[in-house]
Amino acid sequence: MHLVRVRVRNFRGIAFGEVHINGHTAFIGDNNAGKSTLLEAVDLVLGPERLSRRPVIDEHDFYAGTYVDPAKNEVVPIQVEVIVAGLSDEQLRHFRDHIEWWDTQTKSLLVGAPPEGTDAPHVGAAIRVFFNGWYDVDEDDFAGDTYYATPEMPDGSYPRFSAPDKRKCGFLYLRTLRTGARALSLERGSLLDVILRLKETRLTMWEDLLDQLRALPVGETEDIGELLVAVQDAVRHYVPSDWAEQPHMRVSDLTRDMLRRTLTVFMGTGAKRPDGSVYSAPYQHQGTGTINTLVLALLSIIAELKQSVIFAMEEPEIALPPHTQKRIINSLRQKSAQAIFTSHSPYVLEEFEPAQVVVLKRTAGVMTGVPATYPPAVKPKAYRTEFKARFCEALLARYVLVLEGRTEFDALPAAARRLAELDPTRFKSLENLGVAIVDARGETNVAPLGAFFRSLGKVVFAVFDKQTPEALATITASVDHAYESATKGFENLVLYGASEVALRSYAAVVVVGGDWPQHLAAYTPTPATPLANLQVALSHYFGWAKGGGDAGDLLASCPTANDMPEYVRTTLAAIKNVIEPPQPLPLPPQLAGVPPLPEAAAKPPPLAAAYGKFQPSPPQPLA
Repeated sequence: MHLVRVRVRNFRGIAFGEVHINGHTAFIGDNNAGKSTLLEAVDLVLGPERLSRRPVIDEHDFYAGTYVDPAKNEVVPIQVEVIVAGLSDEQLRHFRDHIEWWDTQTKSLLVGAPPEGTDAPHVGAAIRVFFNGWYDVDEDDFAGDTYYATPEMPDGSYPRFSAPDKRKCGFLYLRTLRTGARALSLERGSLLDVILRLKETRLTMWEDLLDQLRALPVGETEDIGELLVAVQDAVRHYVPSDWAEQPHMRVSDLTRDMLRRTLTVFMGTGAKRPDGSVYSAPYQHQGTGTINTLVLALLSIIAELKQSVIFAMEEPEIALPPHTQKRIINSLRQKSAQAIFTSHSPYVLEEFEPAQVVVLKRTAGVMTGVPATYPPAVKPKAYRTEFKARFCEALLARYVLVLEGRTEFDALPAAARRLAELDPTRFKSLENLGVAIVDARGETNVAPLGAFFRSLGKVVFAVFDKQTPEALATITASVDHAYESATKGFENLVLYGASEVALRSYAAVVVVGGDWPQHLAAYTPTPATPLANLQVALSHYFGWAKGGGDAGDLLASCPTANDMPEYVRTTLAAIKNVIEPPQPLPLPPQLAGVPPLPEAAAKPPPLAAAYGKFQPSPPQPLA
């Protein structure tokens, strides 16, 4: 089984959202895009132990803190609806009274059952379940519960979706903060508790432990024994002699819940005691990477026992090296029915096909999810061998810079770093600005790649050579900020735009370092070489060393910012000013006391959708 659609209304930062999920999925997006909120919403519906928490929801779980509409004088609910498809035979039997039909082609539910006698491969059985949370006016408290969306009962209510029903779905959610408390403890809903539940050994275990604890003598030392006898004698001064008989100490008051909170996993630390034994410490004292690895090992055990598990995990890369991240991703995908991750790691994204990466965007409270798909103008083989890493980095970035070719790809970041060193008030490195760089591999690919990344919600910059008016119009329409060079060929721009001082200094370093090639010996520059001849010689050298980053090396060696080509300086300054707009200049003294001109009042963004009338009793599915 697997999740195929999630709808959310009025939950935390989401006024309304609808996201489709296709198999194993990696959710990405800017910070506060709603990745964690989306998984928390699913947990409200499918998490077997989620509703046992108190409170289930509170004021801060409602979008903009709005749980009552004062204008309409009615309750505004939190609503979450999920559709689970791909049901097993066992699940079909269990959910037989609540089956609906999901069309994978149209990504929608059928109205009624499919026609008799049809066996369309794109239509399959599914269940639709929902959570409603609301403010209970009478109790002055918040309430929430989960329900099947079908069938509707005669009184307008819906059947309750209980914890045993949820366990049939096998949903497990691991949050970013993984201290091990919800994994290596025996509290309800922990991973160890899930494993014991699957092994059906909990009853025997608890009874055996309680029997042992009831028989465990405590406080039988001479001192404590004498104290208890003294207590007995003192009591008999006031009550009958058969009261307070044989006082002793035991731990018999422990209950199951107390044991769940008390039992702790200890692990060896590698440190040895004086007697040679290994010192063990509670699991919470282990390193973050160790705890993460232990949690993932427990997940593997659950997957092997249950065979049908939906894993949802935030940031599996935390405190783990890249090769371990990749192993974890592949292991969980192999062992689970569906694995869903949020991530900021390109190493994680590299393990997914582009269509399995969903870019989440949230604007004015409205959440959408867009599958990444393969980038245009990039063949699958080239993507796998050369483009994948940069592509994944670009997916994780807010800003993308599309460059025409490899020379620009090497040179502009080097120039930005050098300018940031020389004039940090005007310039910043592209890395510090959070800009991901993409080599378009040709001017014809700039526009389609720019349009592609812009469709994913990125702010797209493009740097390219002189174009025809038609080509320039196409690129300009496809990106947010276009920067056209006045010349053809970036090497020519560097050679004829950099200062003579920079050119001679760079040429001297190449020659003295023994890097000037023998077949170009006739062009070997000297201090006496005229500037025009020097430019020709370096042009031959760049042509021979193409792809080696030499134009970037020249720009990185410029003594001052003014030694750089003007186009490079103005372009990089413009990119920086878009991302980090300069502070407005202070008013002149004669205008400092003049009040500012009146501005039009900013209009608040409209709500994503009308909430519609909602009555807490009975709860209704999300419309």
